[in-house]
Amino acid sequence: MVVGRCTRIKSLRLVSCYCISDLGLSEAVSKFPLLEELDISFCSLSRETLEAVGSCCPHLKSLKLNDRGYRCPKIECDDEALAIAENMPELCHLQIFGNKLTNDGLEAILDGCPHLESLDLRQCFNIHLVGNLEKRCAERIKVLRHPDDSIDDYEFDPDFQDGYGSSEEDDYPSGISDIEFVSDEDDYYEFSDYEFDYEYMFYD
Repeated sequence: MVVGRCTRIKSLRLVSCYCISDLGLSEAVSKFPLLEELDISFCSLSRETLEAVGSCCPHLKSLKLNDRGYRCPKIECDDEALAIAENMPELCHLQIFGNKLTNDGLEAILDGCPHLESLDLRQCFNIHLVGNLEKRCAERIKVLRHPDDSIDDYEFDPDFQDGYGSSEEDDYPSGISDIEFVSDEDDYYEFSDYEFDYEYMFYD
């Protein structure tokens, strides 16, 4: 089983892996106690899974939890922000592109992650960095990307949704191709949505 052979990995990247269940990822990360970097972009996962990640990976320093931003309809949700704030106190770097968190969620992250040095809030359209919150971010965060900052260096197609419908072409982020399985002395793994039998990988 892949997971059983990778207990020493420190970096894991899952992009557009819609076949991975909350239970599957929770069981997988329980075997990665040394994990320091995690990218779970464009994956549909619950708050409970993020809580499991924080609990099982106490050394986690970097998290990418990216999605596609929505201006309309306006949807506010701080579940992921609260899971991060309450379970990942050692985070130094957080990219949360296109998240639905509000100012309350951001306040919680600042409270719960005292070591945070870089924070990417691009296309987090419910965030309004004004007044006290703006001052707090400026004082605390060394590298801060605001919701409306340039997206020129973003690795995926950053088009956001401005309406209620979506086409079949919108089901997957543009620019994401099948990502190959990569390993470097058992320290780094990267998965795509089509390369593996995830049921086998996580439940064998």
